[in-house]
Amino acid sequence: MIGSLLTFFAVGLVTILVAGIVLAVAGTILGIAGSLVGFLLFKVAPVMLVGWVVLKVLDRKSGRRQLSDADRRWLESD
Repeated sequence: MIGSLLTFFAVGLVTILVAGIVLAVAGTILGIAGSLVGFLLFKVAPVMLVGWVVLKVLDRKSGRRQLSDADRRWLESD
C-alpha cells in the first residue's frame, strides 16, 4: 500500500518537473520569437517602407520607367 502511494507520488513529481521544464523551454522559444517579430515589425518594416516610398517618389520624378537596352536584351535572351 505504502509502496504504491510512493510510486504514484514519484510519478506525479516527475511529471510536474518534466511539464515545468517543457513549459519553460516553450516560453523561452515563444519569448525569443515574439521579440524577433516585434523587432522586425516595429524597427525594420518602417525603415523598409520609408525607403520603398522614397524610391518610388524618386522613380516617378526622374521618369525612368523604361528598361535600358541592356536590361531588355537580358530579358529577351533565351
